[in-house]
Amino acid sequence: MNIVARIKNILLSPVQEWGVIDGENASVNSLYTQYAVLLAIIPAVAGFIGNSLVGVSLLGMTIRVPIVSGLVLAVIGYVFGLVMLYVIAQVIFALTPKFDGQPNLVQALKVAVYSMTPVWVASILLIVPALSPIALLAGIYSLVLYWLGLPKLMKVPEEKKTVFCLAVIVCAIVASFIISAAVGAVGAMFGPSYQMPPS
Repeated sequence: MNIVARIKNILLSPVQEWGVIDGENASVNSLYTQYAVLLAIIPAVAGFIGNSLVGVSLLGMTIRVPIVSGLVLAVIGYVFGLVMLYVIAQVIFALTPKFDGQPNLVQALKVAVYSMTPVWVASILLIVPALSPIALLAGIYSLVLYWLGLPKLMKVPEEKKTVFCLAVIVCAIVASFIISAAVGAVGAMFGPSYQMPPS
């Protein structure tokens, strides 16, 4: 798989690309090692640079996360992000039979992994913390990709795909909040969150 072509195609022509993805041979291992672990590093590195090296300007001051804490949080966020993909895939796998689809964990993981592409790509903007809200808009496009890919890959009947997609998206959002809270709790154990440079 050409990762650059996949990124371009899933972002610019998702309907056609989901058709290609649907027919591809893949495994949990290949989806992680050839795509997810490579792209999920973008928000971890960009977030670290933005929060610990660039910093957030507030009322004339620049606030930065200490380097060690920033590195720890980047690693934790990276690992938890990869775990989250598998959690979402399991949610998709579990819900598919309830909507008369064809449960297949690899197909479910394809949806989880490739739908995250806009978020991973846009997260390069985290290098400049002030641009972070723009990066969040990529999450909306990820939901669009879920909407397009879920019923196709999981073979859910047309009349049930809307409720199926909504159920999966709601479960994914709940799971992401839980995992984000866990990341925050673990990160809080590593000392003060922010430091201000000496005046």
